Amino acid sequence: MISPTQILLIVVVSALSVVLVIIGVQVFYLFREFRRSVEKVNKVLDDVGTVSSAITKPIASLSNSLGNFSGMAGIFSWLLSLKKKKERDNNE
Repeated sequence: MISPTQILLIVVVSALSVVLVIIGVQVFYLFREFRRSVEKVNKVLDDVGTVSSAITKPIASLSNSLGNFSGMAGIFSWLLSLKKKKERDNNE
């Protein structure tokens, strides 16, 4: 015959088993949702990388253009200074 203590023990173990199964399913859903969130964050970071590279390319080319322009300005100023120096030498 089953004593009341054994019945109580069976009920408690069954209840705890059901609770643990429910918690396990919830943890599974939580991990699945976490994986989806990480995938979305990864996609956003990829898009940010694409956008930042699209922005940096024109800025880099503009910087190179300005650098070339300042180099040309330096050459023109050097040529003008040579011209002025020749004019001074001719006047003397």
